[in-house]
Amino acid sequence: MTGEASDLGGGLQPLERPVPSDLTTLHPFDQATGIRAEGDHLTGATSDLYWAFVGPFGGATAATMLRAVLDHGERRGEPLALTVNYCAPIQRGGFAVDVRLVRANRSSQHWAIELTQAGEGVVATATAVFAERRPSWSHQAAAMPQVRPAAEVPALPNDKSSSWLRQYEFRFASGDPRFGATLNEQPASARSEVWLSDSPPRPVDALSLAAMADAFFGRIFHVRGGLVPFGTVSMTTYFHVDAADLAAEAITGLLGVADAHVFHKSYADQTAELWSPSGRLLATSQQIAYFKA
Repeated sequence: MTGEASDLGGGLQPLERPVPSDLTTLHPFDQATGIRAEGDHLTGATSDLYWAFVGPFGGATAATMLRAVLDHGERRGEPLALTVNYCAPIQRGGFAVDVRLVRANRSSQHWAIELTQAGEGVVATATAVFAERRPSWSHQAAAMPQVRPAAEVPALPNDKSSSWLRQYEFRFASGDPRFGATLNEQPASARSEVWLSDSPPRPVDALSLAAMADAFFGRIFHVRGGLVPFGTVSMTTYFHVDAADLAAEAITGLLGVADAHVFHKSYADQTAELWSPSGRLLATSQQIAYFKA
């Protein structure tokens, strides 16, 4: 979740999917992450619906950069890994996205992506690995946490929160936010288990996985029990399923598990797991974030 905090508070398509001429007919998430071809560049614009305190929700930025590769005519295979580096605050308004195929072999492609704004230069960079997924032996060593079903967990009231938070429904099975006016003297747990879905609902695909990997409150908020300046610096997401797997799951929500290992000298890590309700591990993520506390 990029941007400093002041309140509570991101699919694989056919190979050459055309960008719709009228983005307003799409789900708000697809509007926010939509891009168009203009000359030698792809262009897009920030969305007020997915705005955090000092910039757009970092998950929406990650999904936008992933979409730039998904829509590229030379793209082969499906997302395997995405690393996004948030270099500078992204300002409200338009931006350009440049995509370059760095290297390709028989089974994988390596892409470089840059997001730039006039007067600001490069504000975010990314690398993406796409791969041809072939049938093989499979084994999931990890087990989904045992939590209450989403229907039994009340939704977090977030109607007065940052606009991007209102684009998701959060149902905390554990580790719900308990933020006070003063910070904890003793650190609390950094772990949360939360049922997460788009609001309004949207089928989970690779783009939403890229965004939802960042749709957790900063772990520093939970540990200190209050809101402090915070921002994601770099985030890597690994995709463990492809489009066919996601189509078979046919879900609009998932279980997210977020945690952290260390907070030291203004930086902290954050880990995330994204699970389907059936117990399939869809994606995992790691990020390094700045904090001031």
